[in-house]
Amino acid sequence: MQTYNFYSVVIGTELMNGRREDKHFNFINKALRDRGFKHFANFMIVDDVILMERVFEMIKNDPHSIMFCFGGIGSTPDDYTREIAAKVFTNNQSQTHPEALRLILETFQDEAYPHRVKMANLPLGASLLDNVVNKVPGFSLEERFFFAPGFPSMAWPMFSNILTTKFKPQQQHYACSFFVEASENDLIDIMEALPHDIELSSLPKIENNKKSVEIYLASKEQDYLHTWCQFFQNEMKKLNITFRHLKTI
Repeated sequence: MQTYNFYSVVIGTELMNGRREDKHFNFINKALRDRGFKHFANFMIVDDVILMERVFEMIKNDPHSIMFCFGGIGSTPDDYTREIAAKVFTNNQSQTHPEALRLILETFQDEAYPHRVKMANLPLGASLLDNVVNKVPGFSLEERFFFAPGFPSMAWPMFSNILTTKFKPQQQHYACSFFVEASENDLIDIMEALPHDIELSSLPKIENNKKSVEIYLASKEQDYLHTWCQFFQNEMKKLNITFRHLKTI
């Protein structure tokens, strides 16, 4: 089975200074989970060329990376994404994409000049992503790195289509969870006994000075998961730890 590490990068100073509220994380996170994929990492960053370059470089250097990047491909002076994408992914090589230019001219006609035509200047070898709102395309590189505008109405259909057409849905994970009336510290030995291919999440809580933990275990193998969920419960019983089973999915 092919391994993917899905990254999302949301670029916008307006998000970091509170002038806008991000909606892209929840969208891409759910879109990935609905198809059985894990969201490997999310970066929300300001429009800073050095920071953008470092983030893109890190993602490029992951051989399993797939990136969905939101924002910064417009024509205003603070739209750096096309420039930095070319610097990182195509060795500073970019060109006017003829089909992108045609779409921009068709959409804006005389108003395409002098600024909007800049949006057709894309990293060398870029493929276009359809924009269902105004036809000004997003773009992709190597069928791994995908770039869309910051507008949800434009970006979300682009990325939904990519996930549907380019990535076969993965088997959903099976999971079980428990509410445990103990501290995390009381459970660490049990946690450490779990094999590494069992996904573990521990969410501690303190309420009215009482400590509790929600334990979540997951695996793509149902019988395997059942074995280790049963192991976890048995070990808690040996320690006289009170718990209740929350759910198995």
